[in-house]
Amino acid sequence: MNISYTVVESALGPIYAAESKSGLLCVCLGPGGYEELVAYVRRHYGDSRIVPDVIEATGQLVEYLSGRRRRFDLSLDLKGTAFQVGVWQALQKIPYGRTWSYGQVAGAVGQPKAARAVGRACGANPIPLVIPCHRVVGADGDLTGFGGGLEWKEWLLELEKPGSAGA
Repeated sequence: MNISYTVVESALGPIYAAESKSGLLCVCLGPGGYEELVAYVRRHYGDSRIVPDVIEATGQLVEYLSGRRRRFDLSLDLKGTAFQVGVWQALQKIPYGRTWSYGQVAGAVGQPKAARAVGRACGANPIPLVIPCHRVVGADGDLTGFGGGLEWKEWLLELEKPGSAGA
């Protein structure tokens, strides 16, 4: 099987995105993104060939980064537990420019006491930006962990603020 990937440049560095025939499977941020992408593909898709190509997500990522897109319309090829997939689906319901707490997400998946498990599912999210785990904050509104680093989380939230270039 071939896994196609593309690189989109952002103000904070490259964004690597890969897709299978079933849909987008991972987005990796920053200079180490290609190595993360390869590791993810090897873990979930074995010895698939990884080939550079323009993928369906390319244009939508560019539009999002320039403030012209607020929602993604892509097929996703998700690999995770039922709980993780449920959390990732809930994250896609957080409106552009808004944040929810881990507790709010836990409530949205019907497990109001599972805020820490929601945090772990956010950390395991293979498709940041498209599945907007950057929109999840601590109960007090503080920025907490993000796979790409807090600098990315802060930048993405700023991009989505009303009145910014991205909003």
